[in-house]
Amino acid sequence: MIAFRPIEVEDRERVQRYTLKSKRRNCDLSFANLYSWRFLYCTQIAEMNGFLLFRFYMEDERAYMMPVGEGDVRPVIEALMEDAQTGGKRFLLAGVCADMRSELEDAFPGKFVFTADRDYFDYIYLRSDLATLRGKKYQPKRNHINRFKSAYPDYEYKSLTPELVAECLRLENQWCKANDCAENEALQAERKSMTAALAAMEELQLTGGVLHVNGNIVAFTFGAPINDETFDVCVEKANTDIEGSYTMINNEFVSRLPEQYIYINREEDLGLEGLRKAKLSYQPDTLLEKYIAELK
Repeated sequence: MIAFRPIEVEDRERVQRYTLKSKRRNCDLSFANLYSWRFLYCTQIAEMNGFLLFRFYMEDERAYMMPVGEGDVRPVIEALMEDAQTGGKRFLLAGVCADMRSELEDAFPGKFVFTADRDYFDYIYLRSDLATLRGKKYQPKRNHINRFKSAYPDYEYKSLTPELVAECLRLENQWCKANDCAENEALQAERKSMTAALAAMEELQLTGGVLHVNGNIVAFTFGAPINDETFDVCVEKANTDIEGSYTMINNEFVSRLPEQYIYINREEDLGLEGLRKAKLSYQPDTLLEKYIAELK
C-alpha cells in the first residue's frame, strides 16, 4: 500500500529533488502550482523505488501523474494501478506528455489508450525570444512596448516582494470585477490559487515583478522553476486600460530571469479564445501536448 499524504509547503525541497533534475517541462510539476492548487485537486504525494508519486482528484475522479524519478517505472505504475483498484476506481494518468507516453507504451505495450485535450497543452517559449523580441515576427510586440514607453516614460519596474503583495491583490480585485470572476468558477479558482501562492511567496521562493505607472500598480507577474532549465510563469495580470501593460510586464520580467532558463512555460489556454490568441501571438517554440492515459 502506498503511503500517500497531502502536499504541504514544507515539501518543496523534497519534491524539487526529483523535479529540478527531470527533463519534463510541463507546468504541472512546478512546486508553486502543486501547492497553490492543492485546494482544488486535493494533491497528495508519496515516494517509492526512487520515484516521486502524485495522486489527486479531477472532478471527484481519482487520478495520478506519471511518476518522476529514475529507474524501472513499471513496478511503480503497477503499484499505482493497485492503489486505484483498492479504492474501487479506474486507473487514470493525467498530464502525460509525448515522452511519457512513449515510456508508458514501452513498459505496457498495448495496455493504454491516450486522449489529448488541446485546451490543456502547455505553451513553451525560448527565454531569449521573449527577452529580446528580435525579428519580424515580434514587431507587433515591440510596437506595443514602444507605445507604452512613449506614453509612460516614468514607468517603474520592481521585483516582487512581500511588501508589494497587497498592491497585487488590489489589482487582482479590479481585474476580477472587470472580468466577472463572480460568474466564472475557473477564474474564482485561479484567484484562490494565486492568493495562496502569494501568501506563501517566501516559502515557495517565488520570483515575480510589478509594474508601476504614476506610482500605481498596472501589472504584476510571478512564477517558479519547473526544472533546472525551464521556468513556469504561474500568473500574469495587468490593467487593460493601460495599453501595452501585458507586453511590458512580460518583457521586463523575462529579461531579468537567469540565463540558465532556456525555456519559459506560460501554461495552458483552457480553451479561452482570447487567451489562446494571446499565447499564440508570442510564437511558442513548443506546444506541449498532454494526454490522459487510461487502461483499455
